[in-house]
Amino acid sequence: MTDIGLAALAEDPAESRRRARIARARKAKLASLFKHVVLPVLTALAVLLLWEAAVDFNNIPKVILPAPSDIAERIWSIRNLLYANAISTTTEAVAGFAIATTLGIVLAASLVYSSWLRAALYPNIVFFQLIPKIALAPLFIVWLGIGAESRLTFAVFISFFPVVIATITGLTNVPGDMLRLCRGLTASNWQIFWAVRFPYALPHVFSGMKIAITFAIIGVVVGEFITANKGLGYLIMFASSMAETTTILAAIAVLCAIGLTLFGFVTLAEKLVLKAYGHKAA
Repeated sequence: MTDIGLAALAEDPAESRRRARIARARKAKLASLFKHVVLPVLTALAVLLLWEAAVDFNNIPKVILPAPSDIAERIWSIRNLLYANAISTTTEAVAGFAIATTLGIVLAASLVYSSWLRAALYPNIVFFQLIPKIALAPLFIVWLGIGAESRLTFAVFISFFPVVIATITGLTNVPGDMLRLCRGLTASNWQIFWAVRFPYALPHVFSGMKIAITFAIIGVVVGEFITANKGLGYLIMFASSMAETTTILAAIAVLCAIGLTLFGFVTLAEKLVLKAYGHKAA
């Protein structure tokens, strides 16, 4: 028998199983990376290439639909203008998101712990969410003026509802056995909230926050459409009045990048917080 055969026989079975597990984990990680990162990027690139080819082949005028290469060139040529306006939009969107998240969690906890408050407020909250929010934007301008306050308030108004609903779902989704155990140990409602309800609700809370961050951006941009002298929404409206389609799409591309970045930050925070609380999903 050769030395290689003897070495194979002498190898520890436990070590072989460990190596097999590592190989399977590495393969699964690569497959997940391809599915969630590489595949979406390749799809986006394919769409951009088809877009570029369609515009060139059909000689579509830039005022109707510019090619992606023209949009990229415009982004670079007006990068300073885009940056200055993006700062304003991003700042207001983040502020609106933070306020909406805080109000949403506090209101949800209050509704869960007070049946009278829930009976009084919850139907009205749902009713206000059924109203077309875009139609209310001019009223916020009338009530709060043409400054950042109206845009910030409107962003909070349209983005806090997902946080409220998601948090209520999470806080009421705690197993009954766990709550009975805590009460049997004479834990107070405050202790139960921080030790049991809130950790259980975190996945739901972050689901609501992911929706809220996109709504906050939409709220700020809608406000900038109506009244603003800076911001990407204002830049889009100004460019549309001059039929600058390339500039419009350049600003929209920057908005998409901002939205993806902020959504990524929320997702990263979710992973870190859930990991700290010991959630397996993290």
